[in-house]
Amino acid sequence: MKTCRLIFCVLTASIFFSGQVARAESGWLNDYKKAQEEAKAGNKILLLNFTGSDWCGWCIKFDRDVLSQPQFKEFARNNLVLVELDFPRVKTQSAELQKQNRQLAQQYEVVGFPTIIALNSDGQKLWEYDGYFAGGPEAFIAELEKLRKS
Repeated sequence: MKTCRLIFCVLTASIFFSGQVARAESGWLNDYKKAQEEAKAGNKILLLNFTGSDWCGWCIKFDRDVLSQPQFKEFARNNLVLVELDFPRVKTQSAELQKQNRQLAQQYEVVGFPTIIALNSDGQKLWEYDGYFAGGPEAFIAELEKLRKS
C-alpha cells in the first residue's frame, strides 16, 4: 500500500511539474510582477491572456489557432512578455496565484474569456480584445505590430 501511495505521489508531482515546465518553455509566465519587470527591462509589450484554459472553448481554440502557432511564438519571443492569467476549473493553482489573477481581472474589468490586454513597458493599457480573435496568427501579429509603432 505504501508503495502504491508513493508511486501515485511521484506521478502526480511529475505531471504537475511537467505542465509548469511546458508552460515556461512556451514563453508564458504567470507571475505578473516578474513579467512587468521583464517588459520594462526589455522595453517590450506585456501581453496578458485572461483564459479558462481547461474549460473555455474559445480560449482553447484561440490558443490552438493563434498562440501556439510558430509565427506567433517567433514574434512573441522578440517583442512581447507573455502572461497567462488562468481561471481553470480542473487544474489546481496556488492560493497566491488565484488571488493575483482575480485582482488583475478586477483591475482590468475582465468579464469574459478569452480577454487579451496589451500594456506598454510602463504598464499603461494599449489595447484590449474580448473574445476569440479571428484571422489566425498573421492578423493577430498585425494588430500587435500597430501597437509597437504607436
